[in-house]
Amino acid sequence: MSARRAMREAEKGEQKEMKKRIALPIIVEGKYDKITLDSIFDARVFVSGGFGVFNSKEKQALFRRLSGEGIILLLDSDGGGVQIRSFLNSILPKDKIYNVYIPTVLGKERRKSRPSRSGVLGVEGMSPEVLLQALAPFIIDGDGKAGCEMPPADPITKLDFYLDGLSGGERSAERRDNMAVKLGLPRGMTANALLAALNIIITREDYKACVRELSSNDGGSLCEDM
Repeated sequence: MSARRAMREAEKGEQKEMKKRIALPIIVEGKYDKITLDSIFDARVFVSGGFGVFNSKEKQALFRRLSGEGIILLLDSDGGGVQIRSFLNSILPKDKIYNVYIPTVLGKERRKSRPSRSGVLGVEGMSPEVLLQALAPFIIDGDGKAGCEMPPADPITKLDFYLDGLSGGERSAERRDNMAVKLGLPRGMTANALLAALNIIITREDYKACVRELSSNDGGSLCEDM
């Protein structure tokens, strides 16, 4: 091996060590989403091909096979992403799915000349900081474990949501939106989707703090920073 080639291989090794390792496979929508994740994480990232996955029996079979130990769905926060997420949730084992969300951010990706129809950024347009935060529970630590492998000792429940006004009330959808925005999640999440997401990204104590702030703010707004 030449000295130049050896240097390139060493540089690649150093870059890989700097990336955060995630053991579970990740499904994204498009190739640019994959490129973005590949630049930050040492992970297996698979492209759904957008709506193409609806008719691709090969990809559906692949994703089912990959879901054995768990699988992460990281899709755009627009209407298309919601539809694809819903479809994948319907064909994959429910107890193996980790739904991870990105916030709703207006703008356009650098490679595009104009914004998408929805006008919001997709996974490829998220900053490394946002993606690191979204996937933090799945990053392998020095002991070879990820936070998601340890279920919360005191999980947030549907009863909590009901008692705290996040479900079953006239303003529950608005309150869920306020909490979602505060925690970097998209608006419009159902009670079940938000509950599952919260049990991944925050503790019960953090949740109660959010609820207290929601209740103390005039009009039930939770859009201010913690």
